[in-house]
Amino acid sequence: MISNQKDKQFGSTPVLDTVVIGAGFAGLYQLYKLRQLGLQTIVFEAGGDVGGTWYWNRYPGARCDVESMGYSYSFSEELEQEWVWTERYASQSEILKYARHVADRFDLKKDIRFNTRVLKATFEDNHHRWLVTTSKNETFRARFVIMALGCLSTPHSPSIPGLETFEGNCYHTGFWPHKKVDFTGQKVGVIGTGSSATQAIPLIAEQAKHLTIFQRTANFSIPAWNKPLTKEIQQQWKDNYRKLRVEAQQSSSGVINMDSDQNAADLTSSQQQKELERRWKYGGLIMWNAFADIMKNRDSNDVVSAFVHKKIREVVKDPATADLLCPRNYPLGSKRLCVDTNYYETFNKPNVTLADIKSHPIKEITATGIETSESFFKLDSIVLATGFDAMTGPMLKIDVRGSDGTLLTERWAEGPQTYLGISMAKFPNLFMITGPGSPSVLSNVLLAIEQHVDWITNCLQYMTENKFSLIEPTHEAEKNWVHHVNEVAEDTLYVHSDSWYMGANIPGKPRVFMPYVGGADKYRDICKHVSQNKYYGFSLSN
Repeated sequence: MISNQKDKQFGSTPVLDTVVIGAGFAGLYQLYKLRQLGLQTIVFEAGGDVGGTWYWNRYPGARCDVESMGYSYSFSEELEQEWVWTERYASQSEILKYARHVADRFDLKKDIRFNTRVLKATFEDNHHRWLVTTSKNETFRARFVIMALGCLSTPHSPSIPGLETFEGNCYHTGFWPHKKVDFTGQKVGVIGTGSSATQAIPLIAEQAKHLTIFQRTANFSIPAWNKPLTKEIQQQWKDNYRKLRVEAQQSSSGVINMDSDQNAADLTSSQQQKELERRWKYGGLIMWNAFADIMKNRDSNDVVSAFVHKKIREVVKDPATADLLCPRNYPLGSKRLCVDTNYYETFNKPNVTLADIKSHPIKEITATGIETSESFFKLDSIVLATGFDAMTGPMLKIDVRGSDGTLLTERWAEGPQTYLGISMAKFPNLFMITGPGSPSVLSNVLLAIEQHVDWITNCLQYMTENKFSLIEPTHEAEKNWVHHVNEVAEDTLYVHSDSWYMGANIPGKPRVFMPYVGGADKYRDICKHVSQNKYYGFSLSN
Protein backbone atom coordinates (compact mmCIF):
# COMPACT_ATOMS: atom_id res chain seq x y z
CA MET A 1 0.00 0.00 0.00
CA ILE A 2 0.88 3.68 -0.06
CA SER A 3 2.75 3.47 3.25
CA ASN A 4 5.50 1.52 1.44
CA GLN A 5 5.50 3.46 -1.79
CA LYS A 6 8.61 5.52 -1.05
CA ASP A 7 10.59 2.34 -1.55
CA LYS A 8 9.67 2.56 -5.23
CA GLN A 9 11.48 5.35 -7.03
CA PHE A 10 12.31 6.29 -10.60
CA GLY A 11 15.28 8.52 -9.95
CA SER A 12 13.86 11.02 -7.48
CA THR A 13 10.27 10.47 -8.65
CA PRO A 14 7.95 8.17 -6.64
CA VAL A 15 6.46 5.38 -8.75
CA LEU A 16 2.88 4.32 -8.06
CA ASP A 17 0.49 1.84 -9.56
CA THR A 18 -2.32 4.35 -9.81
CA VAL A 19 -3.05 8.05 -9.49
CA VAL A 20 -6.68 9.02 -8.93
CA ILE A 21 -7.64 12.66 -9.45
CA GLY A 22 -10.54 13.81 -7.29
CA ALA A 23 -11.85 12.74 -3.87
CA GLY A 24 -15.56 13.06 -4.44
CA PHE A 25 -17.82 10.02 -4.43
CA ALA A 26 -16.07 8.62 -7.52
CA GLY A 27 -12.55 8.99 -6.13
CA LEU A 28 -13.47 7.57 -2.73
CA TYR A 29 -15.03 4.41 -4.13
CA GLN A 30 -12.25 3.99 -6.69
CA LEU A 31 -9.63 4.16 -3.93
CA TYR A 32 -11.57 1.59 -1.92
CA LYS A 33 -11.61 -0.80 -4.88
CA LEU A 34 -7.95 -0.26 -5.82
CA ARG A 35 -6.94 -1.18 -2.29
CA GLN A 36 -8.70 -4.50 -2.75
CA LEU A 37 -6.42 -5.13 -5.75
CA GLY A 38 -3.38 -4.21 -3.65
CA LEU A 39 -2.43 -1.32 -5.94
CA GLN A 40 -0.28 1.51 -4.57
CA THR A 41 -2.45 4.58 -5.03
CA ILE A 42 -2.53 8.28 -4.26
CA VAL A 43 -5.66 10.39 -4.66
CA PHE A 44 -5.09 14.08 -5.35
CA GLU A 45 -7.84 16.48 -4.32
CA ALA A 46 -7.94 20.23 -4.93
CA GLY A 47 -10.24 20.81 -1.97
CA GLY A 48 -9.48 20.64 1.71
CA ASP A 49 -11.66 17.57 2.35
CA VAL A 50 -13.55 14.78 0.62
CA GLY A 51 -16.94 15.30 -1.00
CA GLY A 52 -16.25 16.77 -4.44
CA THR A 53 -19.16 18.89 -5.59
CA TRP A 54 -20.67 18.67 -2.11
CA TYR A 55 -17.51 20.18 -0.65
CA TRP A 56 -17.63 23.23 -2.94
CA ASN A 57 -21.36 23.86 -3.50
CA ARG A 58 -22.41 25.31 -0.15
CA TYR A 59 -24.85 27.93 -1.42
CA PRO A 60 -28.14 28.42 0.46
CA GLY A 61 -30.57 25.57 -0.18
CA ALA A 62 -28.05 23.28 -1.89
CA ARG A 63 -29.34 19.72 -1.92
CA CYS A 64 -29.49 16.68 -4.19
CA ASP A 65 -32.34 16.21 -6.68
CA VAL A 66 -32.26 12.41 -6.25
CA GLU A 67 -33.89 11.08 -3.10
CA SER A 68 -31.36 10.45 -0.34
CA MET A 69 -32.10 6.75 0.17
CA GLY A 70 -31.26 6.14 -3.49
CA TYR A 71 -28.43 8.68 -3.69
CA SER A 72 -26.05 6.55 -1.66
CA TYR A 73 -23.43 3.87 -2.09
CA SER A 74 -24.69 0.34 -2.64
CA PHE A 75 -21.33 -1.49 -2.38
CA SER A 76 -21.50 -2.02 1.40
CA GLU A 77 -24.58 -3.47 3.06
CA GLU A 78 -23.20 -2.49 6.46
CA LEU A 79 -22.90 1.13 5.31
CA GLU A 80 -26.44 1.04 3.94
CA GLN A 81 -27.83 -0.20 7.23
CA GLU A 82 -25.89 2.03 9.60
CA TRP A 83 -26.29 5.42 7.90
CA VAL A 84 -29.42 7.43 8.74
CA TRP A 85 -30.67 10.10 6.36
CA THR A 86 -32.86 12.78 7.92
CA GLU A 87 -34.70 14.15 4.86
CA ARG A 88 -36.26 12.87 1.67
CA TYR A 89 -33.81 15.02 -0.31
CA ALA A 90 -30.52 15.37 1.54
CA SER A 91 -28.94 18.79 2.01
CA GLN A 92 -25.37 19.62 1.01
CA SER A 93 -24.20 19.54 4.61
CA GLU A 94 -25.69 16.10 5.23
CA ILE A 95 -24.24 14.66 2.00
CA LEU A 96 -20.82 16.07 2.91
CA LYS A 97 -21.18 14.50 6.36
CA TYR A 98 -21.97 11.18 4.63
CA ALA A 99 -18.88 11.44 2.40
CA ARG A 100 -16.72 12.14 5.45
CA HIS A 101 -18.28 9.17 7.25
CA VAL A 102 -17.43 6.88 4.32
CA ALA A 103 -13.85 8.18 4.18
CA ASP A 104 -13.40 7.61 7.91
CA ARG A 105 -15.20 4.29 8.03
CA PHE A 106 -12.94 2.78 5.36
CA ASP A 107 -9.84 4.73 6.47
CA LEU A 108 -9.44 6.36 3.05
CA LYS A 109 -7.98 9.75 3.96
CA LYS A 110 -4.47 8.46 4.60
CA ASP A 111 -4.09 7.92 0.85
CA ILE A 112 -5.51 11.32 -0.17
CA ARG A 113 -3.44 14.47 -0.70
CA PHE A 114 -5.77 17.41 -0.03
CA ASN A 115 -5.33 20.99 -1.26
CA THR A 116 -3.38 19.57 -4.18
CA ARG A 117 -4.41 20.20 -7.76
CA VAL A 118 -3.07 18.09 -10.65
CA LEU A 119 -1.73 20.46 -13.29
CA LYS A 120 -0.32 18.09 -15.86
CA ALA A 121 -0.40 14.42 -16.84
CA THR A 122 1.95 13.24 -19.59
CA PHE A 123 2.24 9.69 -20.93
CA GLU A 124 5.88 8.67 -21.34
CA ASP A 125 6.04 6.30 -24.29
CA ASN A 126 9.51 5.04 -23.38
CA HIS A 127 8.54 4.09 -19.81
CA HIS A 128 4.85 3.21 -20.34
CA ARG A 129 4.08 5.43 -17.35
CA TRP A 130 2.16 8.61 -16.69
CA LEU A 131 4.16 11.53 -15.30
CA VAL A 132 1.85 13.53 -13.04
CA THR A 133 2.70 17.07 -11.88
CA THR A 134 0.87 18.75 -9.01
CA SER A 135 0.33 22.31 -7.82
CA LYS A 136 2.84 21.62 -5.03
CA ASN A 137 5.60 21.19 -7.63
CA GLU A 138 5.74 17.44 -7.04
CA THR A 139 5.96 14.77 -9.72
CA PHE A 140 4.84 11.15 -9.58
CA ARG A 141 4.99 8.32 -12.06
CA ALA A 142 2.07 5.95 -12.27
CA ARG A 143 1.05 3.05 -14.44
CA PHE A 144 -2.60 4.14 -14.45
CA VAL A 145 -4.36 7.49 -14.14
CA ILE A 146 -8.06 7.58 -13.25
CA MET A 147 -9.98 10.84 -13.66
CA ALA A 148 -12.60 11.10 -10.90
CA LEU A 149 -13.20 14.78 -11.56
CA GLY A 150 -16.98 14.97 -11.58
CA CYS A 151 -19.10 16.36 -14.41
CA LEU A 152 -20.01 19.62 -12.68
CA SER A 153 -16.84 20.75 -10.94
CA THR A 154 -15.61 23.67 -13.06
CA PRO A 155 -17.73 26.76 -12.27
CA HIS A 156 -18.44 29.10 -15.17
CA SER A 157 -18.35 32.84 -14.59
CA PRO A 158 -19.90 34.89 -17.39
CA SER A 159 -17.89 37.55 -19.19
CA ILE A 160 -19.91 40.63 -18.22
CA PRO A 161 -18.31 44.05 -18.75
CA GLY A 162 -17.40 45.66 -15.45
CA LEU A 163 -17.84 42.56 -13.26
CA GLU A 164 -14.43 43.11 -11.72
CA THR A 165 -15.31 46.72 -10.80
CA PHE A 166 -18.23 45.80 -8.53
CA GLU A 167 -17.45 47.03 -5.01
CA GLY A 168 -19.94 44.84 -3.16
CA ASN A 169 -19.66 41.13 -2.44
CA CYS A 170 -19.76 38.73 -5.41
CA TYR A 171 -20.35 35.00 -4.97
CA HIS A 172 -20.56 32.00 -7.30
CA THR A 173 -22.89 29.18 -6.28
CA GLY A 174 -20.29 26.61 -7.38
CA PHE A 175 -17.51 28.17 -5.27
CA TRP A 176 -19.33 29.33 -2.16
CA PRO A 177 -17.54 30.58 0.98
CA HIS A 178 -17.12 28.05 3.77
CA LYS A 179 -18.50 30.50 6.29
CA LYS A 180 -22.10 31.63 6.64
CA VAL A 181 -23.13 34.42 4.24
CA ASP A 182 -25.73 36.79 5.68
CA PHE A 183 -27.77 38.88 3.22
CA THR A 184 -29.89 40.54 5.91
CA GLY A 185 -30.72 44.14 5.00
CA GLN A 186 -29.01 43.90 1.60
CA LYS A 187 -30.11 44.49 -1.97
CA VAL A 188 -29.09 41.29 -3.73
CA GLY A 189 -28.99 40.32 -7.40
CA VAL A 190 -28.97 36.70 -8.59
CA ILE A 191 -27.89 36.09 -12.19
CA GLY A 192 -29.29 32.80 -13.48
CA THR A 193 -32.34 30.59 -12.96
CA GLY A 194 -30.93 27.07 -13.23
CA SER A 195 -30.77 24.35 -10.59
CA SER A 196 -28.58 26.15 -8.07
CA ALA A 197 -30.53 29.39 -8.48
CA THR A 198 -33.94 27.78 -7.96
CA GLN A 199 -32.65 26.27 -4.71
CA ALA A 200 -30.87 29.42 -3.45
CA ILE A 201 -33.41 32.10 -4.41
CA PRO A 202 -36.15 31.22 -1.86
CA LEU A 203 -33.69 31.31 1.04
CA ILE A 204 -31.90 34.47 -0.10
CA ALA A 205 -35.31 36.15 -0.46
CA GLU A 206 -36.04 35.39 3.22
CA GLN A 207 -32.99 37.42 4.26
CA ALA A 208 -32.53 40.15 1.66
CA LYS A 209 -34.07 43.57 1.91
CA HIS A 210 -34.73 43.22 -1.81
CA LEU A 211 -33.86 40.46 -4.27
CA THR A 212 -33.68 40.89 -8.04
CA ILE A 213 -33.47 37.76 -10.19
CA PHE A 214 -31.91 38.32 -13.61
CA GLN A 215 -33.40 35.71 -15.93
CA ARG A 216 -32.36 35.10 -19.50
CA THR A 217 -34.09 31.74 -20.01
CA ALA A 218 -36.86 30.35 -17.82
CA ASN A 219 -36.34 26.80 -16.58
CA PHE A 220 -38.84 24.08 -15.77
CA SER A 221 -38.86 23.43 -12.03
CA ILE A 222 -40.82 20.79 -10.15
CA PRO A 223 -41.53 20.97 -6.40
CA ALA A 224 -39.56 18.51 -4.28
CA TRP A 225 -42.13 18.33 -1.51
CA ASN A 226 -39.14 17.71 0.72
CA LYS A 227 -39.88 16.44 4.22
CA PRO A 228 -38.24 14.58 7.12
CA LEU A 229 -37.76 10.86 6.55
CA THR A 230 -39.77 8.71 8.92
CA LYS A 231 -38.20 5.68 10.56
CA GLU A 232 -40.79 3.52 8.80
CA ILE A 233 -39.79 4.70 5.30
CA GLN A 234 -36.11 4.27 6.06
CA GLN A 235 -36.67 0.77 7.34
CA GLN A 236 -38.68 -0.17 4.26
CA TRP A 237 -35.70 0.86 2.13
CA LYS A 238 -33.20 -0.93 4.34
CA ASP A 239 -35.24 -4.13 4.40
CA ASN A 240 -35.46 -4.13 0.60
CA TYR A 241 -32.22 -2.46 -0.48
CA ARG A 242 -30.94 -5.36 -2.60
CA LYS A 243 -34.17 -5.57 -4.59
CA LEU A 244 -34.43 -1.79 -4.94
CA ARG A 245 -30.84 -1.45 -6.12
CA VAL A 246 -31.46 -4.02 -8.86
CA GLU A 247 -34.61 -2.15 -9.90
CA ALA A 248 -32.62 1.08 -10.11
CA GLN A 249 -29.85 -0.57 -12.14
CA GLN A 250 -32.41 -1.96 -14.57
CA SER A 251 -34.03 1.44 -15.12
CA SER A 252 -33.07 4.01 -17.74
CA SER A 253 -32.29 6.66 -15.14
CA GLY A 254 -30.98 4.73 -12.15
CA VAL A 255 -33.96 6.02 -10.16
CA ILE A 256 -36.81 3.72 -9.14
CA ASN A 257 -40.43 4.66 -9.91
CA MET A 258 -39.29 7.14 -12.55
CA ASP A 259 -39.66 5.32 -15.88
CA SER A 260 -43.00 5.13 -17.68
CA ASP A 261 -44.11 2.36 -20.01
CA GLN A 262 -46.98 4.31 -21.57
CA ASN A 263 -46.88 6.88 -24.37
CA ALA A 264 -48.80 10.11 -23.95
CA ALA A 265 -49.91 9.68 -27.56
CA ASP A 266 -51.78 6.50 -26.58
CA LEU A 267 -53.73 8.12 -23.72
CA THR A 268 -56.79 10.32 -23.58
CA SER A 269 -56.39 13.87 -22.34
CA SER A 270 -58.03 12.89 -19.06
CA GLN A 271 -55.59 9.99 -18.58
CA GLN A 272 -52.65 12.24 -19.37
CA GLN A 273 -53.71 14.83 -16.81
CA LYS A 274 -54.35 12.20 -14.14
CA GLU A 275 -50.83 10.77 -14.55
CA LEU A 276 -49.22 14.23 -14.57
CA GLU A 277 -51.12 15.23 -11.45
CA ARG A 278 -49.94 12.05 -9.73
CA ARG A 279 -46.32 12.78 -10.60
CA TRP A 280 -46.60 16.45 -9.64
CA LYS A 281 -47.93 15.48 -6.21
CA TYR A 282 -45.11 12.96 -5.80
CA GLY A 283 -42.62 15.64 -6.81
CA GLY A 284 -39.10 15.73 -8.14
CA LEU A 285 -37.48 14.35 -11.25
CA ILE A 286 -40.15 11.76 -12.07
CA MET A 287 -41.87 14.42 -14.18
CA TRP A 288 -38.88 14.06 -16.53
CA ASN A 289 -40.05 10.58 -17.58
CA ALA A 290 -43.78 11.18 -17.21
CA PHE A 291 -44.42 9.32 -20.46
CA ALA A 292 -42.27 6.90 -22.45
CA ASP A 293 -42.39 9.18 -25.49
CA ILE A 294 -41.77 12.48 -23.68
CA MET A 295 -38.30 12.93 -25.21
CA LYS A 296 -39.25 11.50 -28.60
CA ASN A 297 -42.59 13.09 -29.47
CA ARG A 298 -42.86 16.89 -29.34
CA ASP A 299 -46.66 16.76 -29.05
CA SER A 300 -46.37 14.52 -25.99
CA ASN A 301 -43.72 16.79 -24.53
CA ASP A 302 -45.95 19.81 -25.12
CA VAL A 303 -48.67 18.17 -23.02
CA VAL A 304 -46.30 18.00 -20.05
CA SER A 305 -44.95 21.51 -20.67
CA ALA A 306 -48.48 22.95 -20.75
CA PHE A 307 -49.27 21.16 -17.50
CA VAL A 308 -46.27 22.75 -15.76
CA HIS A 309 -47.15 26.16 -17.23
CA LYS A 310 -50.61 25.79 -15.69
CA LYS A 311 -49.08 24.98 -12.30
CA ILE A 312 -46.79 28.03 -12.50
CA ARG A 313 -49.75 30.30 -13.25
CA GLU A 314 -51.70 28.81 -10.35
CA VAL A 315 -48.88 29.71 -7.94
CA VAL A 316 -47.53 33.04 -9.23
CA LYS A 317 -50.10 35.77 -8.64
CA ASP A 318 -48.83 38.39 -11.09
CA PRO A 319 -49.78 37.23 -14.63
CA ALA A 320 -46.86 39.06 -16.30
CA THR A 321 -44.33 37.49 -13.94
CA ALA A 322 -45.92 34.07 -14.33
CA ASP A 323 -45.72 34.44 -18.09
CA LEU A 324 -41.99 35.22 -17.92
CA LEU A 325 -41.43 32.18 -15.70
CA CYS A 326 -43.07 29.79 -18.18
CA PRO A 327 -40.32 28.19 -20.29
CA ARG A 328 -40.85 28.33 -24.05
CA ASN A 329 -39.09 27.41 -27.27
CA TYR A 330 -37.51 24.21 -25.95
CA PRO A 331 -38.84 20.83 -24.81
CA LEU A 332 -39.24 20.02 -21.12
CA GLY A 333 -36.28 17.87 -20.06
CA SER A 334 -33.94 19.00 -22.82
CA LYS A 335 -32.45 21.35 -20.23
CA ARG A 336 -31.77 19.98 -16.76
CA LEU A 337 -35.07 19.78 -14.90
CA CYS A 338 -34.91 21.72 -11.62
CA VAL A 339 -36.27 20.47 -8.29
CA ASP A 340 -37.20 23.20 -5.82
CA THR A 341 -38.80 24.18 -2.54
CA ASN A 342 -41.06 27.26 -2.84
CA TYR A 343 -39.30 28.64 -5.91
CA TYR A 344 -42.37 29.94 -7.74
CA GLU A 345 -43.99 31.03 -4.45
CA THR A 346 -41.01 33.35 -3.88
CA PHE A 347 -42.09 35.59 -6.75
CA ASN A 348 -45.19 36.55 -4.78
CA LYS A 349 -43.06 38.25 -2.13
CA PRO A 350 -43.09 42.08 -2.19
CA ASN A 351 -39.28 42.22 -1.91
CA VAL A 352 -38.64 40.09 -5.03
CA THR A 353 -38.32 41.37 -8.62
CA LEU A 354 -37.87 39.36 -11.82
CA ALA A 355 -35.74 41.14 -14.44
CA ASP A 356 -36.06 39.81 -17.99
CA ILE A 357 -32.54 40.09 -19.45
CA LYS A 358 -33.52 38.33 -22.65
CA SER A 359 -35.58 41.35 -23.66
CA HIS A 360 -33.39 43.81 -21.76
CA PRO A 361 -29.83 42.41 -21.61
CA ILE A 362 -27.24 43.33 -19.02
CA LYS A 363 -25.09 46.13 -20.45
CA GLU A 364 -22.53 46.24 -17.67
CA ILE A 365 -21.84 45.81 -14.00
CA THR A 366 -20.73 48.99 -12.27
CA ALA A 367 -19.21 49.62 -8.85
CA THR A 368 -22.68 49.80 -7.32
CA GLY A 369 -24.93 47.50 -9.32
CA ILE A 370 -26.16 46.07 -12.62
CA GLU A 371 -27.25 48.15 -15.58
CA THR A 372 -29.54 46.59 -18.18
CA SER A 373 -30.77 48.14 -21.40
CA GLU A 374 -33.88 49.21 -19.49
CA SER A 375 -32.94 49.95 -15.86
CA PHE A 376 -30.22 50.26 -13.25
CA PHE A 377 -30.34 48.00 -10.18
CA LYS A 378 -28.40 49.22 -7.18
CA LEU A 379 -26.99 46.18 -5.32
CA ASP A 380 -24.95 45.29 -2.26
CA SER A 381 -24.21 41.70 -3.34
CA ILE A 382 -24.29 39.72 -6.58
CA VAL A 383 -24.73 35.95 -6.77
CA LEU A 384 -23.58 34.27 -9.98
CA ALA A 385 -25.73 31.17 -10.42
CA THR A 386 -24.26 30.67 -13.88
CA GLY A 387 -23.47 26.98 -13.84
CA PHE A 388 -20.47 24.97 -14.97
CA ASP A 389 -18.27 24.14 -17.90
CA ALA A 390 -19.86 20.72 -17.74
CA MET A 391 -18.38 17.30 -18.44
CA THR A 392 -15.37 18.29 -20.55
CA GLY A 393 -14.35 21.37 -18.53
CA PRO A 394 -12.74 19.51 -15.61
CA MET A 395 -10.66 17.32 -17.95
CA LEU A 396 -9.53 20.21 -20.12
CA LYS A 397 -8.34 22.23 -17.12
CA ILE A 398 -5.51 19.70 -16.78
CA ASP A 399 -2.71 19.62 -19.36
CA VAL A 400 -3.20 16.01 -20.51
CA ARG A 401 -0.80 14.60 -23.14
CA GLY A 402 -1.11 11.06 -24.41
CA SER A 403 1.14 8.85 -26.50
CA ASP A 404 3.20 10.62 -29.20
CA GLY A 405 2.50 13.88 -27.33
CA THR A 406 -1.19 13.89 -28.30
CA LEU A 407 -2.88 16.87 -26.63
CA LEU A 408 -6.32 16.28 -25.16
CA THR A 409 -7.28 19.88 -25.96
CA GLU A 410 -6.61 19.14 -29.64
CA ARG A 411 -8.35 15.76 -29.63
CA TRP A 412 -11.45 17.38 -28.13
CA ALA A 413 -11.31 20.61 -30.12
CA GLU A 414 -14.55 19.68 -31.93
CA GLY A 415 -16.15 17.83 -29.03
CA PRO A 416 -15.24 14.93 -26.74
CA GLN A 417 -14.00 11.72 -28.35
CA THR A 418 -14.27 8.69 -26.05
CA TYR A 419 -15.03 5.01 -26.03
CA LEU A 420 -17.89 4.29 -23.60
CA GLY A 421 -17.14 7.57 -21.83
CA ILE A 422 -14.45 5.59 -20.00
CA SER A 423 -11.31 5.77 -22.12
CA MET A 424 -9.75 7.39 -25.19
CA ALA A 425 -7.54 6.30 -28.08
CA LYS A 426 -3.93 7.59 -27.80
CA PHE A 427 -4.29 7.88 -24.02
CA PRO A 428 -3.16 4.47 -22.74
CA ASN A 429 -4.01 3.40 -19.19
CA LEU A 430 -6.12 6.51 -18.59
CA PHE A 431 -9.70 6.08 -17.45
CA MET A 432 -12.56 8.49 -16.77
CA ILE A 433 -15.40 7.98 -14.32
CA THR A 434 -18.74 9.24 -15.73
CA GLY A 435 -16.97 10.88 -18.66
CA PRO A 436 -18.65 12.35 -21.76
CA GLY A 437 -20.23 9.61 -23.81
CA SER A 438 -21.69 7.86 -20.74
CA PRO A 439 -25.11 8.41 -19.09
CA SER A 440 -23.53 10.29 -16.14
CA VAL A 441 -25.68 13.42 -15.54
CA LEU A 442 -28.76 11.80 -17.11
CA SER A 443 -28.85 9.15 -14.41
CA ASN A 444 -28.43 8.62 -10.68
CA VAL A 445 -24.77 9.65 -10.57
CA LEU A 446 -23.97 7.50 -7.52
CA LEU A 447 -25.01 4.33 -9.36
CA ALA A 448 -23.24 5.52 -12.51
CA ILE A 449 -20.07 6.04 -10.47
CA GLU A 450 -20.25 2.58 -8.95
CA GLN A 451 -20.79 0.97 -12.34
CA HIS A 452 -17.76 2.74 -13.84
CA VAL A 453 -15.51 2.08 -10.85
CA ASP A 454 -16.44 -1.61 -10.83
CA TRP A 455 -15.81 -1.83 -14.58
CA ILE A 456 -12.41 -0.12 -14.34
CA THR A 457 -11.38 -2.24 -11.35
CA ASN A 458 -12.34 -5.46 -13.13
CA CYS A 459 -10.41 -4.29 -16.18
CA LEU A 460 -7.25 -3.69 -14.14
CA GLN A 461 -7.63 -7.12 -12.53
CA TYR A 462 -8.04 -8.70 -15.98
CA MET A 463 -4.87 -6.95 -17.17
CA THR A 464 -2.91 -8.20 -14.16
CA GLU A 465 -4.12 -11.78 -14.48
CA ASN A 466 -3.32 -11.84 -18.22
CA LYS A 467 -0.03 -9.93 -17.91
CA PHE A 468 -1.14 -6.98 -20.04
CA SER A 469 0.62 -3.69 -19.31
CA LEU A 470 -1.23 -1.28 -21.65
CA ILE A 471 -4.83 -0.72 -22.69
CA GLU A 472 -6.47 1.88 -24.92
CA PRO A 473 -9.45 1.92 -27.29
CA THR A 474 -8.89 1.47 -30.99
CA HIS A 475 -9.62 4.49 -33.17
CA GLU A 476 -12.37 2.51 -34.89
CA ALA A 477 -14.11 1.63 -31.61
CA GLU A 478 -13.89 5.21 -30.41
CA LYS A 479 -15.20 6.57 -33.71
CA ASN A 480 -18.09 4.10 -33.73
CA TRP A 481 -19.04 4.93 -30.14
CA VAL A 482 -19.01 8.68 -30.77
CA HIS A 483 -21.21 8.08 -33.82
CA HIS A 484 -23.59 5.94 -31.74
CA VAL A 485 -23.81 8.55 -28.95
CA ASN A 486 -24.62 11.28 -31.48
CA GLU A 487 -27.05 9.09 -33.42
CA VAL A 488 -29.04 8.18 -30.30
CA ALA A 489 -29.15 11.82 -29.18
CA GLU A 490 -30.30 13.07 -32.59
CA ASP A 491 -33.29 10.78 -32.36
CA THR A 492 -34.52 12.64 -29.26
CA LEU A 493 -35.68 16.11 -28.25
CA TYR A 494 -32.55 16.62 -26.13
CA VAL A 495 -30.75 18.31 -29.02
CA HIS A 496 -33.53 20.88 -29.46
CA SER A 497 -32.30 23.33 -26.84
CA ASP A 498 -29.20 25.34 -26.03
CA SER A 499 -28.35 23.43 -22.87
CA TRP A 500 -25.17 22.74 -20.96
CA TYR A 501 -25.61 19.15 -22.15
CA MET A 502 -24.68 20.65 -25.54
CA GLY A 503 -21.98 22.95 -24.15
CA ALA A 504 -24.13 25.90 -25.22
CA ASN A 505 -23.58 27.83 -21.97
CA ILE A 506 -19.86 28.27 -22.69
CA PRO A 507 -18.90 30.76 -25.45
CA GLY A 508 -16.84 29.03 -28.14
CA LYS A 509 -17.45 25.52 -26.84
CA PRO A 510 -18.36 22.97 -29.55
CA ARG A 511 -22.09 22.26 -29.75
CA VAL A 512 -22.07 18.51 -29.22
CA PHE A 513 -24.50 16.55 -27.07
CA MET A 514 -22.20 15.00 -24.46
CA PRO A 515 -24.09 12.44 -22.31
CA TYR A 516 -25.34 9.08 -23.58
CA VAL A 517 -29.15 9.12 -23.79
CA GLY A 518 -29.71 5.47 -24.69
CA GLY A 519 -30.50 4.66 -21.05
CA ALA A 520 -28.33 3.70 -18.10
CA ASP A 521 -29.69 0.15 -18.26
CA LYS A 522 -28.75 -0.34 -21.92
CA TYR A 523 -25.39 1.33 -21.34
CA ARG A 524 -24.65 -1.03 -18.44
CA ASP A 525 -25.37 -3.99 -20.73
CA ILE A 526 -23.05 -2.60 -23.43
CA CYS A 527 -20.19 -2.20 -20.96
CA LYS A 528 -20.78 -5.71 -19.64
CA HIS A 529 -20.71 -7.09 -23.20
CA VAL A 530 -17.39 -5.34 -23.87
CA SER A 531 -15.71 -6.78 -20.78
CA GLN A 532 -17.15 -10.27 -21.26
CA ASN A 533 -15.74 -10.31 -24.79
CA LYS A 534 -12.16 -9.74 -23.65
CA TYR A 535 -12.55 -5.96 -23.76
CA TYR A 536 -13.84 -5.73 -27.28
CA GLY A 537 -12.83 -2.45 -28.91
CA PHE A 538 -9.72 -2.11 -26.78
CA SER A 539 -6.13 -2.79 -27.76
CA LEU A 540 -4.30 -4.64 -24.99
CA SER A 541 -0.55 -5.22 -25.07
CA ASN A 542 2.41 -6.06 -22.89
